[in-house]
Amino acid sequence: MTPREFETARLIAGGLSNKEIAKAMVISRRTVESYVEHILAKLDFANRTQVAAWIIATRPGDTS
Repeated sequence: MTPREFETARLIAGGLSNKEIAKAMVISRRTVESYVEHILAKLDFANRTQVAAWIIATRPGDTS
């Protein structure tokens, strides 16, 4: 996973929407959508909830 995809995953775990992630990362919403698609494919997950759970399990206490 690229650093930007990992950052996106962390923000997903923080409960942010794609629009909010785009604003926080200063990128387009479409780029965020692409990152989310890549994250789901790379981790073989079906939804954002699984991504959030993975981040929380991988880095307890670091979802900011």
